[in-house]
Amino acid sequence: MSTAAAQAERFFSEVIAHGSVWSIQDGKGFPTSTNLDGQTAMPFWSLESKAQKVIDNVFAYSGFRTCRLELPEFVDRWLSGLERDGLYVGINWSGKRATGFDITPENVRIRIENSRFR
Repeated sequence: MSTAAAQAERFFSEVIAHGSVWSIQDGKGFPTSTNLDGQTAMPFWSLESKAQKVIDNVFAYSGFRTCRLELPEFVDRWLSGLERDGLYVGINWSGKRATGFDITPENVRIRIENSRFR
């Protein structure tokens, strides 16, 4: 399993366990990034420490701060908005370039809902 795949698996188990998702923001709002496939994604992390690590280690995000989102708000409000805007969900991006899996909001919702009712 690749590092990105392992990070994605941890994302779902940790957000279910903790009941929250983390993003980052600055005075202009929440960041997005376009990947090599031309898909634009907004990053989210399963733990504050993972989001903070990207802020600390990726120059482009150095002026950002972490932001906690409760899981019901993320599923009901954020995923719907991302889907409407045609954005993907960046899952637990990591490393010097803050990279990882980008997944459709619909697939994220399905994974979370399936995990919550096991």
